[in-house]
Order: sequence, then structure tokens, then C-alpha cells
Amino acid sequence: MPLAVGTKAPDFTLSTKTADGPKQIKLSDNFGKKNTLLLFFPMAFTGTCTTEMCEVSGGLNAYTNLNATVYGISGDNPFAQEAWAQKEKITVSLLSDYEHKVAKDFGVMYDSFLPQMNLGMAGVPKRSAFIIDKDGVIQYAESNDDARQLPNFDRIKAKLAELKSLPMNHEGHEEHEGSSRS
Repeated sequence: MPLAVGTKAPDFTLSTKTADGPKQIKLSDNFGKKNTLLLFFPMAFTGTCTTEMCEVSGGLNAYTNLNATVYGISGDNPFAQEAWAQKEKITVSLLSDYEHKVAKDFGVMYDSFLPQMNLGMAGVPKRSAFIIDKDGVIQYAESNDDARQLPNFDRIKAKLAELKSLPMNHEGHEEHEGSSRS
């Protein structure tokens, strides 16, 4: 089961490959600054994953305008992700969950991915989307067992717009409905 809305997101540090070389990205570096959209996908160089990351790349400004950082996460190594990103002109930051720890922590890994196609690989991330707010709390969670099913990007953008419009409390945190801090 994927982690539920209202759950504190497990922090992580994953590798990405930039023009300047490998770099470490830590989820909590966004806390207090912006919301984060995590897009887990099964693997690079596959049809639906390429469609998803290309579409998100094409509309990346919409997410930036909604005060959100977008990360694509797969179990591919960062060098394979970079080769795929260059080939397909993907501009979303791709993070390597090579040991499948983050997919496991978020509850979105397959026990066996596509055994009917003689793949049967354990640990591959399910196509999933999570929005983590500036306080590190999951505000949106969607996970699909069908690897061909894309996340509902209209609902994702609506939730990000809602989070962007939330007033800040005196401590600099977003005021969520029904939450009170003393």
C-alpha cells in the first residue's frame, strides 16, 4: 500500500546526473521552501515512461509556477537515466533509486514486475505520484498497479494550486484545513 495522505514523507537522498556530474538530491532540502512532486516510474527507455516524462518536461513551467519541484524516480542508474533524458529531451530531474529503498519506503514497488513477459523483477517502482508539502507531509498519493496507467495530472495540478494558495502561519508553515498549531 502506498503511503497515505497526511503521512510524514520519509526523507531520502538520491543520485542524479547533471551536466556537472553526479549530484545528491535530498527531499528535505525543499521543506520550508516549495512543494515537491515525486513521480515514480518503472524504468527508462520504455514507452509509457518516456511519454510521461516527456509530457511533464514539456509542461515543467506549469509546475514551477505552482511553486513545485518535480522529480522522476526509477531504479535505473543515473548514467542510464541521463542517456535516456538526452535521447528524449527530458528536462525533469531524474533520481536514481538504484537499491529500490525509496520505492519500498513509499510503498510503491512491485513484488514481481511483468512476470508474464518473463521479466519478473522485484523492487521496480509502480507508476505513482506523491505531492509533499513544504512541511514534509504527503498531500496527494496515487499509485497504479497497471504500468501503462499515467497519473491524473489534472488532479495533481489542482492540489498544487490549492497548496500554493494556502496562507502561511506565523511560523512560516502552510495552514491546512483543520490543522492548528500552538
